This record gives sequence, structure tokens and C-alpha cells, in this order.
Amino acid sequence: MASGAVIAALAVGGAAVTAQTPKVGITSTPAEKKVEVTVDGKPFTAYIWPDSLEKPVLYPIQAASGTVVTRGFPPLQGERQDHPHHVGLWFNYGDVNGFDFWNNSDAITPDQKKKMGSVEHRSVVRAESKGDHAVLEVKADWVSGDGKTLLNESTTFTFRAAPNVRIIDRVTTLAAAPGAGTVKLTDNKEGMLGLRVIRALEDPAEKSGEFKDAAGRVTKMADMDTSGVSGKYLSSAGKVGKDVWGTRGAWTKLTGTVNGKPVTVAMLDTPGNPGHPTYWHARGYGLFAANTLGQSALSNGKDTLNFAIGEAKPATFKYRVLVIDGDPSAAEIEKLYQTWASTSGAPGASNQ
Repeated sequence: MASGAVIAALAVGGAAVTAQTPKVGITSTPAEKKVEVTVDGKPFTAYIWPDSLEKPVLYPIQAASGTVVTRGFPPLQGERQDHPHHVGLWFNYGDVNGFDFWNNSDAITPDQKKKMGSVEHRSVVRAESKGDHAVLEVKADWVSGDGKTLLNESTTFTFRAAPNVRIIDRVTTLAAAPGAGTVKLTDNKEGMLGLRVIRALEDPAEKSGEFKDAAGRVTKMADMDTSGVSGKYLSSAGKVGKDVWGTRGAWTKLTGTVNGKPVTVAMLDTPGNPGHPTYWHARGYGLFAANTLGQSALSNGKDTLNFAIGEAKPATFKYRVLVIDGDPSAAEIEKLYQTWASTSGAPGASNQ
């Protein structure tokens, strides 16, 4: 990728704005259960909370070139049909007081629903364009399968753009709901900031097999034609491909070729986030997730966190996601990470 695009991405982190800086717009349409984000009038992403989902998500997400990087909702012809709970970019967890928020979807049978949890959108507090960026503030509740509100969520998204780059910052604060007491987020591999990518960004080495979720439910993967599939992970720790899964790193990037051109999606953790540096729940079949809390499950018992949140002890999680038309080097992503780490404000509570 040209160095100019990296410099531009650094600029939108808090430095100069020029006449060439794209304008980021935002439009809230509550009746349609969505908030749309545009760059110079062209689609970037949308925050949606349809009744068919068990959490609000950002979907779809597009690069500056217009390339959509998120798997279809519902999956398109030629895409994997597995894991219906993988939609867009989302934030939840697999064990909250024993309830599974991560795997919940409309595919869960009624007898299993009571074991699940839902993140229920409550309100759009603010949706405002600032010219070179847009801000979306929302509130949601984490509700268990027995109808009890466990966590109150306050999230601020900041959407930015530069030539060849799109940026999503997510800052989420979770507090125990009144009367919920201490809420336990027990170590679990299913979490937290998740993204399901298009077929072209999957790893062509991913073969058929079975994947079990934390509850032992099995998803079978069939062999598929790998034509046009070229995704490869690289983490800040130097891990590559499937070796990224279950390892720590301050950032991970996923790069592949889409319509003949390189496209990269990078996730950046934040110093001070609970469990930093995050473990990566990154799979070759298209799940790209940063899981700061699932330490025992992802380290084969080497590390343990068993995080907890109280009413008077909330926790804040901060992430940056970049969508880049190009293939930035590890050094370039590291520079972007250092800029993010230095400008992302006070760290999240460690609760340790």
C-alpha cells in the first residue's frame, strides 16, 4: 500500500484535516431500525437491530473502493452457510452468568433459548456528523434467557475516512444492571469483538472439519471451491494464518485479494483493555474476533481471568477496526496501532 494512505490514516486519528478529507455523514432511521453511515454520500456501514438478530451489529461494512468485506446477511450464494450468529461486526460474549450471548440466533431451538442471552438495543442517544467524522452513541441491555437484565451497555462509535481507508472506533462500557449484583464473564472462547468476512478473505487452506462451540454444539464444515479465496492473518506477535488462533497480540490484520486488488481488515486492541493484549479467536473460515476475556479457553489453561463487572465497577473496552484498500506491512500497521494506543484516551478498567 502506498505510504500516503497510511499517513492519511494517521491524520484522521487526530491531526490535520484538509480540503481532500472525505465527509462522513450519518442518518438515523429508527422506524427502519438502522443508522446509516456514508462517506461523501457513498455507503460505508450501518448500525442495525432487526428483530431477526439477537444483538445490534454494523452491517454491511465497505472499503473505500466499495468492496464489501462482511459476509452476506443472509449468506449469499457461494458463501459458507454456517454460524448464523456471525453477522457483520458485533460485540458480545459466550458466558455471562452462565448464559451464552455469542451463539444466540434465530436458529436456536426453543428448548435451548433459555440458556442464551440477547443484547437488546434500547436507544440512539446521538447520531451526529462532524464533517471529517461521525459519532454514534447508543444504549443497549444484555438480557438473559430468563428475562433478567444483567448488563447495561453504553457504546460510542466514531466513523472516520481517508483516501483508501475506513476506520471504526468502538468504545463500549458495561455496568452491572441495578439488582443484578456482580456479573461474571467466565473465561470462554466465544467472544468478544467479532467480524464475519466475505468468502474471498477466508483462508484457502481451510478444509472440511468440525468446530465445537463452548457448549459442545458441533458445526460441520464442508470442502468448498477455493477459487478467488486468499485471506491470510498476520498478528503483531508475528503469527501467520491458522497459528494466530489462541495467541495474544496487540493487533491482527487479515489481507486477501478481492476483484483483483488487495484488501486488508485490521483489528487493534487498546492498552488497558481488560485482558490486554487480547487473545485472537481468528478462524480460517471467516470468523475474525478479538477475545480479551477468554483466556483459559484460548490458552489451554495457561492463563485465567474470569472477569467480573459490578454496578460500581464498570468496564470499558476500546477497539479500532481499519478497512484498507491495499496490503500494508506489519510495520505500517504497528505505526497505526501506536497512534491509536496513544490517542484512545484513558484505558479501560482492568478489574484485576
